[in-house]
Amino acid sequence: MKQAKKSENKDWTVRIIGFPMDLGAGRRGVDMGPSALRIAGVGDKLSALGYNVIDAGDIDIKNPEVAQVQDAKLRYLPEIASACTDLAREVESSLDRDEFPIVLGGDHSMAIGTIAGIANHCKKHKKRFGVIWIDAHADINTPETSPSGNIHGMPVAVSLGIGAPELTKVGGDFTTLEPYQISMIGLRSIDEGERKLLKKLKIEVHTMTDLDKYGVHRIIAKVLSSMRAKVDHLHVSFDLDSVDPTVASGVGTPVPGGLSYREAHLIMEAIADTGYMSSFEIAEVNPILDTRNAGAEFAADLIASSMGKRIL
Repeated sequence: MKQAKKSENKDWTVRIIGFPMDLGAGRRGVDMGPSALRIAGVGDKLSALGYNVIDAGDIDIKNPEVAQVQDAKLRYLPEIASACTDLAREVESSLDRDEFPIVLGGDHSMAIGTIAGIANHCKKHKKRFGVIWIDAHADINTPETSPSGNIHGMPVAVSLGIGAPELTKVGGDFTTLEPYQISMIGLRSIDEGERKLLKKLKIEVHTMTDLDKYGVHRIIAKVLSSMRAKVDHLHVSFDLDSVDPTVASGVGTPVPGGLSYREAHLIMEAIADTGYMSSFEIAEVNPILDTRNAGAEFAADLIASSMGKRIL
C-alpha cells in the first residue's frame, strides 16, 4: 500500500483539476469555485508544503445558458454525464501516472466522475478503495425521491449503481462503489427517501448529533481505523456546506449547525496523519454568495491541512 503523501515527500506530484460546473445545483455560482480556490492560493499552499504542483486547468463544461433541461427529474442530465465522463478519465489518468489528484468544484455531482475514475484505476491495479464523505447532505437521492431533480443531490446513489443509466455507467458498465466502502460524516439535512435508502443499505453515517455526543476526534479516528483495515486507496469528498454557515457562508445550500472552524481542520489533520489518503475533492464553493472570497480561502487552508500543514 502506497504511503506518505506528506510534505516530507518532495517528489510527490499533485495534479489540480478544475470542475467548473453548477448544472447539478439549484443555485448559480459554484462554477466559479475552481477560480476562487486558485485565487485563494491553493496551488501556492501546496507548493509551500513541498509538493510538485501541476495545474491541469478545467474540464470543459457547458453552462446553463447554452443547455436545456430535458427532464425535470434529472436536470441537465446529458451535459452532466458528459462532463463527469471527462473528469473520470482525467482522474484515472492522473492516478495511473502515480500522481495525487485534487479536484476543485463545482457542484457535488462531480463526485460521480471522480469516484468512477478512482474505481477504474483501482480495478486495474487490484486496489481496494474507500470514500469518506464529509457533507451536510447524504446526496443519495434518486430521480424518484429527489425534491428538486438537481443531480448534485444524487452522486452517492449513482456511484452505488442506483439512478439513471447515463450516470451509473459513467466510467464503465459496472458499479463503482459498494455500501461498505463509504463512511459519511457531518450529515444534518437528509430527505425522507435518502433516510430509507441509507438504512436499507446499512451505510455508515455519523451525523452532527453523533459528533456532538461523542466528539469529532473520536468519530474521525473510528472512521479512519475502519478504512485502514479495508482499503488501499482513501478518497475524501468534502462539501463546503458541511461547515457551519458562520464559518463558510459561500455555499449554495447552507445548513445551520455544521462543523466549526477547528473541527473541520481537525478532521483534515487526522486524515493527513494517516498518510494513506490518495485523492481529494472539494465541492460547492460559491463565490457569488461569499464575502471577499473568505469561503474559498478557508477551503484552500483545509486542503493544505489535509496534505500535511500543521500549526507547529
